[in-house]
Amino acid sequence: MATMVDVARIARVSISTVSHVLNGTRNVEPATRDRVVAAIEATGYRQDTLARAMRRSRTDSIGLVVSDAGEPAFAEMVHGVEDAAAERGLTLLLANSSEDAERENRAVRTLLDRRVDGLILARAANSSAGLMEALQSEKHPIILLDRLFGELPFDQVGADNRDSMRRLVGHLVAAGHRRFAVIAGDTRVPALMERLDGFHDGLRSGELHLDDQLIHEGVDTPALESALAGGLEDTAITAVIACSTPLATAALRAIERAGRSTPDDTAFATFDGFNHPDLFRPRITTVRQPAFDMGAAAVRLLVERLESPESSPRSVRLHQRLELRDSTEGYRSGSSQPERS
Repeated sequence: MATMVDVARIARVSISTVSHVLNGTRNVEPATRDRVVAAIEATGYRQDTLARAMRRSRTDSIGLVVSDAGEPAFAEMVHGVEDAAAERGLTLLLANSSEDAERENRAVRTLLDRRVDGLILARAANSSAGLMEALQSEKHPIILLDRLFGELPFDQVGADNRDSMRRLVGHLVAAGHRRFAVIAGDTRVPALMERLDGFHDGLRSGELHLDDQLIHEGVDTPALESALAGGLEDTAITAVIACSTPLATAALRAIERAGRSTPDDTAFATFDGFNHPDLFRPRITTVRQPAFDMGAAAVRLLVERLESPESSPRSVRLHQRLELRDSTEGYRSGSSQPERS
């Protein structure tokens, strides 16, 4: 097996020069660097990454735990993390908690035991307080992604969920809607709770009464679908909002079960949305989360935390895009012009 000594001999340089080329620890003249690279290729030399990690106290790897890797928004976040990590020469280790607190705890511990340089965590809905307490004693950076939890001493990246829902409701109110049905889902999830809060904000701005609205919370999607279908028997309800992609599926089924038609008698909008939305008929109005950018921002915060471990924690919220499409187009009015898809 080739060694660094063999590389240095063939390239006619010192061992320290080979080390600088491999580790990027000092600038090396281009011609010299080319000789070293050629010697590495000729000898088939492979660097001992474990030994290198021990010397540098770094593994050049990061961990990511998401609550549902199959959900489109989280899949995009994973891609954003992976892309940003690769740009920085970092290897990504991914785990899926499946919204299970015990599985989340195991995934976090396993990744930290593998000595990742930092961890990005999109917490499960029932994530344990004990996990957060334990992570506060970790010396490696912890970045919370998507689901922002109050005044925790971690860097966090999320979206402007509350303001985006307020803008969506404002648009629908301006179009003439006065009574809404909202599938809020599991409001233990901060992002979903923020969206519900934004709905309340929109009602207040439109001077509408909360008692006139139909709001469904919970984790049982079939039950939510059934309840919404029953609620839509009230023909005064003219707009349905789903607070996530899985909830959008349940809402669309409920609208069909209730014998409603979108957009003819029921406007419909969702958060997060589906891939290839133009294939749906009608095309669905969506509040689009900047999921890829959120993942990339989480990596950026992690790298900055590695470089400045004593700096104050930061919370970053990215802007969501309101994409108006056919499912609400029939009710559109007024002069405001949100972004069009």
